[in-house]
Amino acid sequence: MSEPATVASGAAATSLSMSASWGDELRATFALAWPLVIAQLAQNALTATDVIMLGWLGPTHLAAGTLATTFLMPFLVCGVGIVGAVAPLVAQARGARDIKAVRRVVRQGMWAAILLAVLFTPILLQIRPIYAALGQDPTITLMAEEYIQVGVWMLFPALTIIALRSLLSAFDATRIILLVTVGGVLFNAFANYGLIFGHFGMPRLELRGAALATVLANIVMFGLMLAYVLRQRRFKRFYVLMRLWKPDWPRFREIFRIGTPIGLTVLAEVGLFTAAALLMGLLGTDEVAAHAIALQCASMAFMVPLGLGIAATVRVGMAYGRGDAEGIRKAGWTAFALGTSFMAVSCALFLTLGPSIVALFLDPRVPENAHALALAGTFLVVAGVFQLVDGAQVVAAHALRGLSDTKIPMVFAILGYWAIGLPTAWLFGFVIGWRGVGIWLGLAAGLAAVAVVLVARFAMRERLGLLRPR
Repeated sequence: MSEPATVASGAAATSLSMSASWGDELRATFALAWPLVIAQLAQNALTATDVIMLGWLGPTHLAAGTLATTFLMPFLVCGVGIVGAVAPLVAQARGARDIKAVRRVVRQGMWAAILLAVLFTPILLQIRPIYAALGQDPTITLMAEEYIQVGVWMLFPALTIIALRSLLSAFDATRIILLVTVGGVLFNAFANYGLIFGHFGMPRLELRGAALATVLANIVMFGLMLAYVLRQRRFKRFYVLMRLWKPDWPRFREIFRIGTPIGLTVLAEVGLFTAAALLMGLLGTDEVAAHAIALQCASMAFMVPLGLGIAATVRVGMAYGRGDAEGIRKAGWTAFALGTSFMAVSCALFLTLGPSIVALFLDPRVPENAHALALAGTFLVVAGVFQLVDGAQVVAAHALRGLSDTKIPMVFAILGYWAIGLPTAWLFGFVIGWRGVGIWLGLAAGLAAVAVVLVARFAMRERLGLLRPR
């Protein structure tokens, strides 16, 4: 930023009068977060729609689509994490009342999105030789390549959306994010039905149709967000497309300096759960099915602290930008309290209603499902405890991102996931012999370790010098 935010001791003294009360902070965080929570849930529905409709074509098409999206997702989430650095930087610029910095950060965020899409695309197009080297079924791999050849182009609009979404989030315009995301989900469902099966006068494209629908849905969402930013009076003043071709190398580098650790952190977490699924595959089909059910339940609950975490990035970033140490404290701990409170509720639900919840996924009247249902109910008990630490670590990580503190949290996260979580899962699951429950306990151990360190880091932010100017 052109005028770096500072929270020195003198500024901290005067910042007390600038800070909102705890009640005001609670209301502001909740108002910012709830549309983001629903938007995150809706975003998940994009993938769910593809899975459901490809399943109607049969298990082979579903397997191919799953193989393709499994290959695509790590690149997408890594890119989202990197471009997501726009959010804290814009929030800090808003706190410092630096309008030019807002425009320049968003513009360079769009540059970063396009660059990442250009870099990732040729790698993704090599899906067939990569999967062949990994010993995947040649027929399903060829079908997965059909999906990727079209679906890879979603990266350009999908990653650029993150830059615009970060701008809207930083200025509390989260309801438009919700409306655009829900609109994208509805459009995707309509286009999927038409392009996969050849309805509404559209060609029957099957796997390519599913991929094309996802690309078009992302283009529509990008177009709607861009139109809103360009036409809405509050955002017109930023002229985000003005001199789009003009580089701003310091801010471009800053996005990658802050964003690359975020992307690698998210990638490490996704990799941990992928590894857990592979370990479950060594145990049997019922274990894999039960793991998928428990993970789906945990993932849905996770959207709430994730939305609160995004709100924490914005609220902490704004306070950091205006030099408000007390505002940083209130913003971080308010989001943490809301996130852990919700996860305590979901924990209680998983512990008390586990059998009823898993019965929504598999018919308990079918005898062949009995073992998988019993396993899923057991996994859900562990997932209940898992909820508390998962919520704590995601909110703490996002609060630290508001301070542009991402490199050290990335190191802690990777160590927690891969040096503690995965080895513990292997130890409990295979050495001690607790099987699937042991794998879930390993996941919980890894997330708990990360949660303890990140929450402690936020609590010690002043002592660690995280509030000094950058």
